[in-house]
Amino acid sequence: MADDQTFHDDIEGYCTPQSVRADATVAVHVSTHADRYDVVVERWGATRDEVWRADGLVGVFTPPPPDAAAAGCAWPVSVEIPVDASWRPGFHLVTLIAHGAPAGRDQGTAWFVVRSPEPSGPLLVLDTNTWNAYNTWGGASLYTGGSAVSFARPLARGMLQRPEVERDDRKARPVRWREEPDADGAIFQAYRTEHAYPSAIGSAGWFTHARRFVEWAERSGYTIDLAISTDPHDDPSLLEGYDLVLSVGHDEYWSAAQRAAIEGHVRRGGTFASMSGNTMFWQVRIEPGDTMVCHKYAAHTDDPVVADGDPASMTGMWCDPLVARPEWSFLGAGSAFGLYHRFGNATARGVGGYLVYRPDHWLVAGTGLRYGDVLGAADGVVGYETVGLPITFDEFQQPVPAPRDDLPDAIEIVGHVPSSNLGVGDYPASIAALSDQGDLEFMATRLYGDDDDETSRRRVRNGNSLMLTCRPFGIDGGEVITIGTTDWVFGLADDPAVAQVTRNVLDRR
Repeated sequence: MADDQTFHDDIEGYCTPQSVRADATVAVHVSTHADRYDVVVERWGATRDEVWRADGLVGVFTPPPPDAAAAGCAWPVSVEIPVDASWRPGFHLVTLIAHGAPAGRDQGTAWFVVRSPEPSGPLLVLDTNTWNAYNTWGGASLYTGGSAVSFARPLARGMLQRPEVERDDRKARPVRWREEPDADGAIFQAYRTEHAYPSAIGSAGWFTHARRFVEWAERSGYTIDLAISTDPHDDPSLLEGYDLVLSVGHDEYWSAAQRAAIEGHVRRGGTFASMSGNTMFWQVRIEPGDTMVCHKYAAHTDDPVVADGDPASMTGMWCDPLVARPEWSFLGAGSAFGLYHRFGNATARGVGGYLVYRPDHWLVAGTGLRYGDVLGAADGVVGYETVGLPITFDEFQQPVPAPRDDLPDAIEIVGHVPSSNLGVGDYPASIAALSDQGDLEFMATRLYGDDDDETSRRRVRNGNSLMLTCRPFGIDGGEVITIGTTDWVFGLADDPAVAQVTRNVLDRR
């Protein structure tokens, strides 16, 4: 089934703006084949609580323009949601229900975030740039031929809500006793095809990662403030007053302004915790009209800023020599040193958890874990995408960074597991991948100059996923905590040790 399910459902919509404080109005832009429809707004935290609704609204169908994916839908405002001071901050799901539509195709969804008026707990910056990058609604994503994608369009089916299933919607599906790994992703593809979901459901969207974290955190007694990727880009001051800024899931796409804001938070002594994989891999530009630009693999040849003499603004890898700001200089780890675990031929039979090397570190305090124990394997918390670092071992058989001149200070590696990059022929047979090169060949070429050179490929192929802490701005700056995997949140509900590590991060002062 094609990834583009534009108007598979009889009603679709999106919100503007997508992030507000109280005493604001959120516009919902709706297009439907139905004569009438209802709107239900729920705050989604530990529970889903209805906060507003409107019934029996008149339906109007407005077709998406041919360039909807890149330029947005430009639909008129259909209904306005008044957000007043009584609304609790948090994530809000907007469900659109078409009257008389066939069952299973009678609902669309949209979303917005209500920000806290002042800091009340750690700030989670949702990875909404990545949602947009993977969103195929309107014809294209950054994975299906696009180099510009708009926030002003619906999200594809299943990215905001879908039924809870045990493992079938995971790209790095954990194995049970004596099961064979689903290296070709056939189970995932069968599930998403049966339900007309895009492949993005395994990679991005509220339901996959952030939803799990927020539900667990609120049930555990934490107050978590929310923002979206473009909030620190638009207003760096919103980070002021927060001790801890969080990223979870798949925070792959960062603008220069977003990175500057979060690095500024750490420079001032704040803490940044990344429980995410493939983090800060691509630089993006946010352009007028709610459009995000990223030329990705073709940036060094196609992005006009390169010819215009500004290669550092190129929308390619942060670690590309033309940009020269590798993510590992801030996070202590990066995707060039380990991108996939239990995905395709990348450690298909990998352990799915972290081998603990420093059991006395504060990050694993209270877990009962000892040297050599495995953290999170039952729930496959390592996968499907990761970040790592070239390492060596000291005289006490403890992992330490291999010498480099572009790393943060005071890196302490707490846990480690092998991870790998994928080349042509290594990806799951069921997914679309680059036909002429994979991430392995691309990184070998961009970082080391020659993808045909076996040494270059070996430098990229074998890597790891790490749990670590570091200080990118020295003793006077704050701390960065990196748990380098997209699937960490899958262990929160049922693994006490994963939950305890996360509590240690949230309680860190």
